[in-house]
Amino acid sequence: MSETQAETVTLVVRHQVRPSHVPHYEAWLRRIIATASQCPGHLGVDVVRSRQPCVAQFTCVLRFASLQQLQNWIESEQRRQLIAEVEPLLRAGDQLEIAENKEFWFMPESAQAPPPRWKQACVTFLVILPLSLLVPLLWQPLFHRIPWLGGYLPSNVVITLSIVLLVVYLFMPMATRLFAAWLNPTVDEDRS
Repeated sequence: MSETQAETVTLVVRHQVRPSHVPHYEAWLRRIIATASQCPGHLGVDVVRSRQPCVAQFTCVLRFASLQQLQNWIESEQRRQLIAEVEPLLRAGDQLEIAENKEFWFMPESAQAPPPRWKQACVTFLVILPLSLLVPLLWQPLFHRIPWLGGYLPSNVVITLSIVLLVVYLFMPMATRLFAAWLNPTVDEDRS
């Protein structure tokens, strides 16, 4: 593993937004994502949205190549100004968490540590298996109508992209919430 891969860090930012402020927050979110993407060491961002009766929860997962580059973003004047601008829309302030692991999918909001890997594997299997069986079947009619799209490489690209997008943006956040009580590790569980 290269030194850069070993240092990769993740910033998890949680914001609770009142439903009436969601459109303004979404516009602000697009601006801060664009600003962060210009920072040295920025490797990407994922946003998970969930709604509860009186609040919308936004979990933003930003990856940086090193802890120092992440700290530079957190302490930047640009970020300070953007956070000051959005503070009135937030219910519980700007909640930050820095993680050196890549297990953000499996971090229920109440968890202090990631669940054991065997539990992560079980939930991942339960999410991906049905999709890997169903998604190719759903694409088949289009592949028959457009033969070049049904070729080995194009069809696998379309199917894999569909599964990845469904897992990341729809099913994994739902599965993480559904299995949150089971995913939370107990004190004596092995984390390997």
